[in-house]
Amino acid sequence: MKKSLLTLIQNRISTPAKNLASPAPNKDELEQIMHAVASVPDHGHLVPYRFIVIEGEGRQALSELFVMALKKRSPNASAEKIKKQGAKPLRSPMIMVCVSSVNKSSSILASEQKATANAAVMQMMLASNSLGFATVWLTGEHCYDWTVKEALGLKINEEIMGFVYLGTATLKITDSVRPSASNLYSYWSKTYKVESKY
Repeated sequence: MKKSLLTLIQNRISTPAKNLASPAPNKDELEQIMHAVASVPDHGHLVPYRFIVIEGEGRQALSELFVMALKKRSPNASAEKIKKQGAKPLRSPMIMVCVSSVNKSSSILASEQKATANAAVMQMMLASNSLGFATVWLTGEHCYDWTVKEALGLKINEEIMGFVYLGTATLKITDSVRPSASNLYSYWSKTYKVESKY
């Protein structure tokens, strides 16, 4: 029996990339996931986001790119750090590079466009989870490295919001530190007095 949407969201959890194995979403499943992404709130219908799918041999190419970028940033990086960076893309069968694409000619604020892009990432993860796949959203220096961005074909108005690793969980994660729900909201009272300084 499929979980209800609310139960799915309430129990969403990130799975370490090292605990993600095949299978990853196939072509049809990826289409379903992207169909869910298309329903994200989008002020102005600008679609200020896109995803780059990396799988198969592409993961090895990304590994080599990460190593090259690290050596450019840190010529004296240790062999251990180089090895660690090279291993990152090989941990899961699929990686989604999440890109925000701000339309600078639009009257809609860049912050609003980026909010849509971030919502699209979360929507993509939840849709993947609903199909039985596990995910984790990771960032780091490679998100801000122009060597990486250029190699992935990003334009000057684009940013990498993160790398979402996808696959099938090999370990069931049950514990997660979460804030208390009652601390996440408050009620506003109409008796609130505004003291203007102007």
